[in-house]
Amino acid sequence: MNIFSRMNNVDLGATRGFGWIQPSGNGAFPSWKDYITSFFGEEQTGTFWEGWYSLFQTTCLEKDVFDECYNRLMAYSSYNELHRYFIHGDFQPWNILSDGRHITGIIDGNFAYGDFLVDLATLEGTLGELDVVQAYQEQEEHTGLIIPDFNGRLTGARYFKGLDGLRFYAKMGWDDAYNQLRNQLLQLPG
Repeated sequence: MNIFSRMNNVDLGATRGFGWIQPSGNGAFPSWKDYITSFFGEEQTGTFWEGWYSLFQTTCLEKDVFDECYNRLMAYSSYNELHRYFIHGDFQPWNILSDGRHITGIIDGNFAYGDFLVDLATLEGTLGELDVVQAYQEQEEHTGLIIPDFNGRLTGARYFKGLDGLRFYAKMGWDDAYNQLRNQLLQLPG
């Protein structure tokens, strides 16, 4: 949690924008909502997600469920919109290196600017059996940091990472993982 906090509180200097970090150091989009719209847009070329809308016809990915969760994401994104930090984008155990005693590196980022709770939602999703949200909150209480609108921001982050997870699991053919995540998302506040 200490490394997570330090990573997400890197000084961003004079950069601006949200989403993917460009060679200029700025984010690719003027707002968090613009980034979300692009991230889940149908027309994507030259990326892993090129043609991903075909998943609605060829896999377990359900258009009505996706649309419901996307609408919830857009509603909750107002909580995340004001918060701009460096985010790893894929902060999970498989991208954390260790010598067996200490963390020695964090690799394979999808680096972007946005709300750092996106990284916490990713970690929570991959370590569901561990209460990383509680551990993070305890650390922040210990340091005296107060995170405004924590629950709304975390819900928005859960929807963002959850929708990405749904389409990933569908594309990979991991129906059980898809169904489990689908049920979790539909139980989040609407």
